[in-house]
Amino acid sequence: MRRAVTAALVSLAVLAGSAAVAPSANAVVIDDTSFGMHVPNISTGGDPGVNYGAIRLWDSGVSWGLVQQTAKKYWWNGLDASIANANKQGASILYVLGSTPKWAAKNTKQGTYPNKGAASMPSSSKIWKDWVTSVVKRYGASIDAYQIWNEANLSTFWQGTPDEMADLTKQAYTIIRKYDPTAKVVAASSTVRLTSAFNKFFPAYLKGLKKRGWPVDVFSVHLYPAGTGTPATRAGYITTVQAALAKAGAPARPLWDTEINYGLAGPGSVPHVTIVGDDAAAWVSQTYLDDVRLGVQRAYWYYWYAPTTLLGINMIDGSAPAIGYQNTYNWLVGGDVNCSTAAVNICSINKAGVISTVAWASTGSGAFTVPAGATVQTTAAGVTTPVVAGSPVTIGIMPTWFGAAS
Repeated sequence: MRRAVTAALVSLAVLAGSAAVAPSANAVVIDDTSFGMHVPNISTGGDPGVNYGAIRLWDSGVSWGLVQQTAKKYWWNGLDASIANANKQGASILYVLGSTPKWAAKNTKQGTYPNKGAASMPSSSKIWKDWVTSVVKRYGASIDAYQIWNEANLSTFWQGTPDEMADLTKQAYTIIRKYDPTAKVVAASSTVRLTSAFNKFFPAYLKGLKKRGWPVDVFSVHLYPAGTGTPATRAGYITTVQAALAKAGAPARPLWDTEINYGLAGPGSVPHVTIVGDDAAAWVSQTYLDDVRLGVQRAYWYYWYAPTTLLGINMIDGSAPAIGYQNTYNWLVGGDVNCSTAAVNICSINKAGVISTVAWASTGSGAFTVPAGATVQTTAAGVTTPVVAGSPVTIGIMPTWFGAAS
């Protein structure tokens, strides 16, 4: 069951807009699965203090090697509990099928996380196919989507070839289609910020998928910018990925960002950056707005858990980024949304014929005119003030909602 939205997070009791208008033919319908989350303690009942519609089971103690501990010994308890709790919370589940257990690795020296040999090709295709079959037959419709591998362009997670990863993808696709034909098969994810690693793996992986008839329902990437990068950097990465897909002749498939945060140290000597307060609220909000604007169907925030120095933005109950996330969820979900790109980006939201608008600048600031029918503005950080329709305002990087007070 979804958590009810608390008043503290929704200083926007400001739902409506101007006169009823029919949805645009170009609008994107936004449902709650656009807002994904990682919840490392989901197996013990971890429940984010924000609304979310999709969960990715990664870094939650349920990887292949932790579940299938030997060829014949399975420990299903953690995955059973994770799936049961996610289902109780009403979340659509994405399960990551890799990485390789030590006992199943062709080379146990390849990779160390979450176990030795984790980045290795499985020692036989039978081992891989038996694993995929076991998971899909056990959970059926409880799992909505399967991702083949995590960050397969990084040697930390994969040291086989792109073509071998395409082969694992095809094998898994065939099995999933047989036992759960409505489940989505999500391609192995690639990070983008390490340009050389992305360019070496991603086009070759796409070539391998093409050779095998495109056995995926969703393409996936991880759009973490460099440590000093911003949402504008991430927006540029989206363009990079879309260009690579077009160059490969990829068919029309949704694109998911299956892991996102900001401020992580690297590549190389690029430092870690901590993002807090209004900036954190704005960056989280921009992330999900940019997805709609630029054509990313879903993003999984990493993560909802205890703060860590690894991440630039730590999202916990009552924090600025949580407020930014929840307000953006409230603005978008259930709406037909049409976005445009300019010095000030604009998303027009139609909910049952009632129009509101969100405006923000990717960088700097720009001029904006308060839309007709708007009587209040609410920032992603939750600050609401009155406005006058037709009056000029300056918009910066803080996404701001314009509509009629309820």
